[in-house]
Amino acid sequence: MVNAVIDGRKVSVPEKTSILDAAKSVGIIIPTLCNHPAIEGQGCCRVCIVEVFERNQGKIVVSCVYPVERECQVFTDSDKVRRERGMILRLLQKRAPDSPEIAALCQMYGAPVIDRFVQVDSGKCVLCGLCAKACAELPIGAISTVNRGITKEVSTPYHDESAVCIGCASCANICPTKAIEVVETADTRTIWGKTFRLKKCARCGAVIGTEQEIEFAAKKAGLEPDTLCRDCRKKALSDVFAHTFGIE
Repeated sequence: MVNAVIDGRKVSVPEKTSILDAAKSVGIIIPTLCNHPAIEGQGCCRVCIVEVFERNQGKIVVSCVYPVERECQVFTDSDKVRRERGMILRLLQKRAPDSPEIAALCQMYGAPVIDRFVQVDSGKCVLCGLCAKACAELPIGAISTVNRGITKEVSTPYHDESAVCIGCASCANICPTKAIEVVETADTRTIWGKTFRLKKCARCGAVIGTEQEIEFAAKKAGLEPDTLCRDCRKKALSDVFAHTFGIE
């Protein structure tokens, strides 16, 4: 275990715990966009920077990937941190001016006005990579980052309809700025320019997922495709137990 002091609060955590997680353990919330418990080692957005003092030396680090390896003192909201975090947020807003999440953070941290930088996009994507990594880890690999520099973006190969996309919308659900558009009707879901038919629970009629998503999950688990939603599966299992033990 390693001891640290974060914003005046003492904390003891296992060695190599990230500063972000160490702070969370004592109820200190550090803002972040690209951090997600399902995807490790991002460190892309830089919003979660903090000021660390080790061996009488201070530096700015990215808290989600910086490990606590020795006794240290951490400041998550010092003047220096707020100043640099504000600059980072304003630059992110130049890339994603339509994101209300980034706009709110800019206001919270007093992000400076920057006129000398060109706005490079008109959407919400900050290129954190969470969506592409989530898709790759399923594993599907329907989307990835393409191009370079200011033309870099997340897309399907050649911007064509993906042959492997299953329409699960994991990419959209994990996106911190809601940059990926998903359009649903009563019977279909459209994402990345591809339309999927939705399958509904045989008992309550709730949407379970797309037909391709359910088939993929069943194949991966070695089971038959689901016909019931999660709640109805639990209810059906409870009914079986009740009947078996005579407690109906």
